[in-house]
Amino acid sequence: MERVEDFLKERVRLAPETTALSDSSGAHWSYAQLDKASDDLAAELKAVGVQPNDRVLLLVENCAAAVATLHAAWKIGAVIIPLNARQTEGEVARVVKHATPAAIVMTSHVSPDATAHATRMGAQEITGAFGTMHLAKGVSDPDPVLSDVAVLLYTTGTTGDPKGVMLTHSGVRFGGMASSGLRKMVPEDVVYGVLPMSHVFGLISVLVGACHTGAHVQIDARFSAQKLYDAAMGGVTIIPAVPQMHALVMQYTKEQGMERLGAPKLRYVSSGGAPLDPTWKRKAEAFYELPLQNGFGMTETSSGASATQNELGSPDISVGPVTPGTRARIDVDAPGGNGEEEGEVLVAGPHVMKGYYRNPTETAKAIDADGWLHTGDLGKIDEEGNLYILGRSKELIIHGGFNVYPPEVEAALNDHPQVIQSAVVGRTKDGDEEVLAFVQVADADRPDVEALRAFVKERLTGYKRPKHIVLATALPAAPTGKLLKHKMIETFADQLP
Repeated sequence: MERVEDFLKERVRLAPETTALSDSSGAHWSYAQLDKASDDLAAELKAVGVQPNDRVLLLVENCAAAVATLHAAWKIGAVIIPLNARQTEGEVARVVKHATPAAIVMTSHVSPDATAHATRMGAQEITGAFGTMHLAKGVSDPDPVLSDVAVLLYTTGTTGDPKGVMLTHSGVRFGGMASSGLRKMVPEDVVYGVLPMSHVFGLISVLVGACHTGAHVQIDARFSAQKLYDAAMGGVTIIPAVPQMHALVMQYTKEQGMERLGAPKLRYVSSGGAPLDPTWKRKAEAFYELPLQNGFGMTETSSGASATQNELGSPDISVGPVTPGTRARIDVDAPGGNGEEEGEVLVAGPHVMKGYYRNPTETAKAIDADGWLHTGDLGKIDEEGNLYILGRSKELIIHGGFNVYPPEVEAALNDHPQVIQSAVVGRTKDGDEEVLAFVQVADADRPDVEALRAFVKERLTGYKRPKHIVLATALPAAPTGKLLKHKMIETFADQLP
């Protein structure tokens, strides 16, 4: 069986001294150095009893040592569980209880949160070619179900059954190769790596794709608009990001008195995680002076399932055709479907997850008898085979008996020149659902709410217009920058009637 770590082995054979990784802690590693660092970490893991088919939990913020930990686990034949170190003690405990890892590695040298977890767990400091981190011993418990699994990614929050997505070595390899191919990646590329490694986008599209190619990943532990700006101006060639990151760096650049980025070597910019609207896409492309490529994927599909390869100025706002080897269809009879062309997006292919670890009930709900993954996303496919994502079926708002897709309302709000980004959610009241909008603005450039209402009124029919609009200088967001819609009402409860 071909395995993910074979990509690293091939890079060491072909070009061992090529730069693989650099990070904000000062690491600057060649592929040979990454290989040595992962060997040293593999020895530390073996010393505490980690065996093939064991689980290794990585409490991580982005750094070169974390990448070495991935390869160390794979070299042993263990499964890696990347989990953001900023998770709470309770959230970490739930994953530990469910996954029963044989070891827990913490990137304490770049993360105060990882250090706090290490202290709480009584972890031991370890050093080697990887630098200095912390390691806590668990109990070895090899599980043959995981013999072909490379990664377990947990997708649940603080409630509900844990859902550890089992991604196989073949699926992760497929995702990395697809990402490299879509971006036409070459060894000379410098890829900006701020998307969290605990997320499928950062892990597979960025890290595995770059390793397959032999490119250099420039890693940042945490996102900020200034860091992304500095990286672009400093020579990165590829920026994979989510729409919220693009919105914030555009606002940052505007505050510096510039309308365009003007990055000297940047050649590829992509957006994932949310639909695009034509006006915002044109604005972003004018800012980067490059086409903004869009794509669709999820944890359960080992990242990307479709992507565009458009020219600058293309009006296409789809997420493109499916990637080679992927199949997609629309279930128009699923909840949220219209019985005609719109419905739930179903995906099949070699990159679809094996299932949810130790959770056959949820696996059966997600993957049907014919192997189709039910994504929970609503979409449609046009005559040319391009997929359009309309929104999440669980986020669909039914107001007055009409379907309201939050991305459409967000697009209308985001068109306003004083709006940075927005999040639209539904709230049940008096037997109906209200449309609520939470809008991020700058303190020095705050729009009038009534003027914003009038702006939206020109773009949306009555039932789609927000009942209440809340203005804020920041909105709840995940480490990826993706807005946390489920926290909007709670966060701004005092501003809602």
